[in-house]
Amino acid sequence: RTVTLYGGGFVGETKGNILITALHLFANGGYEAVSMSRISGELGITKGALYKHYASKRDIFDNIVERMERADAERAQECEVPEGTLAEMEDAYCKATMKNLIKFSIAQFRYWTEDDFASSFRKMLTLEQYRSDENKKLYQQYLVSGPLGYVADIFSSWNIEDSAKKAVEFYSPMFLFYGIYDGAEDKAAVCASFAAQMHSFSTKFSDIGQ
Repeated sequence: RTVTLYGGGFVGETKGNILITALHLFANGGYEAVSMSRISGELGITKGALYKHYASKRDIFDNIVERMERADAERAQECEVPEGTLAEMEDAYCKATMKNLIKFSIAQFRYWTEDDFASSFRKMLTLEQYRSDENKKLYQQYLVSGPLGYVADIFSSWNIEDSAKKAVEFYSPMFLFYGIYDGAEDKAAVCASFAAQMHSFSTKFSDIGQ
């Protein structure tokens, strides 16, 4: 399977501005409801100018996903956790530490909630999962089965008993806290609570992944 970690991002350029503008529209009105004309109008450019950068709405969508995938690997490298699959990077999985996994999880939670591109992508997938099988798969890949499987693979590589069960214990707070964050007025307090939750896992399972 293709590993998806906990997030993504983009480089802010002309093409990047097109992506974030389109992503805002997709997240608010749905992918099918947005046309290239709507995107160009929102940007204040002609359709011809838009087509110089992207061949179609689908091309824009694919580039949004591609940039999220690319940044996944970059952020994993920054936190010194594996950026590929267990089959591709077995040694890196074995050498990963609980400290770095927690660091990565906290950083990714803040990214998925606070970064405009990532939070808009999350909103789009949350809505679009009910409208197409493709987006349902992407939602699972980025927000449910993908990161859960990633944690399970790390725990399995550490020879942890009941690694799949412990992965659920580790990742489910992150998924829950997305919803808490979205509805909260004091969002900084939610981020702090999530970080505390992650660190409590380290204490609870102090004998693994050190």
